[in-house]
Amino acid sequence: MSQKVLTANLRAMEENGLLIRTVYAQVPPKVEYTLTDTGYSLKSVLDAMVQWGTNYQLQIQNH
Repeated sequence: MSQKVLTANLRAMEENGLLIRTVYAQVPPKVEYTLTDTGYSLKSVLDAMVQWGTNYQLQIQNH
């Protein structure tokens, strides 16, 4: 993933209330992203997607 695409995705997630962006005034510049409560609430959805992907991968390997 290019830096441009990563930055665009992070900004979109911030604008949609999934992340909090914290900028530190230092050299070199430092930026941290933290999940909001809304962002963290997606964990169960992502866990289910990972489980589905694992199960699907096993199915296609066994055929």
